[in-house]
Amino acid sequence: MKRYIYDNVLEDLKKKMVFITGPRQVGKTYLAKDIMKNFKSPVYLNFDDIDDMQMIKGRSWRLNSDLVVLDEIHKMKGWKNYLKGTYDTKSSLQNFLVTGNARLDTFRQTGDSLAGRYFLYHLNPLSVKEISGNMSAYEAVVALNTLGGFPEPFLSGSEEYSERWRRQYYTDIVREDILDFSKISEIKAIKLLLEMLRKRIGVPLSYTSLAQDIQISPNTVRKYIEILESLNILFLIRPLHRNIARAILKEPKVYFYDSGYVDSEEGVRLENTVAVCLLKHVQYLQDVKGKEINLFYIRTKDKREVDFAIVDKEEVTHIIEVKLSDSGVSRNLKYFKERIPQAQAIQLVHNTRHDREVEGIQVMRAGKWLSELEA
Repeated sequence: MKRYIYDNVLEDLKKKMVFITGPRQVGKTYLAKDIMKNFKSPVYLNFDDIDDMQMIKGRSWRLNSDLVVLDEIHKMKGWKNYLKGTYDTKSSLQNFLVTGNARLDTFRQTGDSLAGRYFLYHLNPLSVKEISGNMSAYEAVVALNTLGGFPEPFLSGSEEYSERWRRQYYTDIVREDILDFSKISEIKAIKLLLEMLRKRIGVPLSYTSLAQDIQISPNTVRKYIEILESLNILFLIRPLHRNIARAILKEPKVYFYDSGYVDSEEGVRLENTVAVCLLKHVQYLQDVKGKEINLFYIRTKDKREVDFAIVDKEEVTHIIEVKLSDSGVSRNLKYFKERIPQAQAIQLVHNTRHDREVEGIQVMRAGKWLSELEA
């Protein structure tokens, strides 16, 4: 399967280094090796391999290598300066593709010695848009709700296989990745928090409530959620507020990159699948077109809420409510449409046969609308 950022990455390699980040097993290595087919003398080096590690440290790959793929390079001490020096002294014929986990993204918060030398891409799980060419949009939503969007379990087509894959996937993450950020003594609490979050999809999180249940401090809960977010296990959507600093302090909603991991009923899994598709769409527009576009939800003091809001710069362009079945237009969506008239108000319904408009609100088949996003 040709992944959705394939052509963009191939084009940008002519200009700068390209970084690809995303969750573990989302297909970064597969994509890199697929792109290698376009070059005459490519080389793939993984820092986890002892022989490759030595070659990376010594920069001893073949001089005629026209594409150098460096996987897991962020695990090397001083990797940013290493890449800076490597890129600044490379021959004009060489291209560099760097793949790895979320640290390729988050390192920018601590100072960026690589400024102006790379383009960054987020590789996300499969979405309705990416797979709708192989099945109907409705069937794509059903499959993503059940199997999740990670390529291996999804392409298996088997619920049993996807459950086996999922059990091993999260075991490996806890055993290997989380230990990079925390202490062994904290693993039990993080695992418990992870289980609790599986049941809290799409609702504003109370750090205090979670802390009481786990018997740790709210600040520790916040720290653990930041770890899970940095590992691309889950992502947070924050409430829309003109004062961004205040929005960060308000209660976020949590979603998992893997909808199959959500421990709830079908409607909640549907909302998670929509959240993943919207995040992928927004990050694609950020990475490929440089847009200042972000994903939020809206909630007022009197608890009127709409599931999602897309904001381009400072303008709300879409307000979106998600429903499993067609049971009339959401009153909250009507409320916000009246107050944000410039925004497209969309109610996505999974089980409906026809699209229609009601009082300026577009009631759309969820699968069809998601299949028309840009990624």
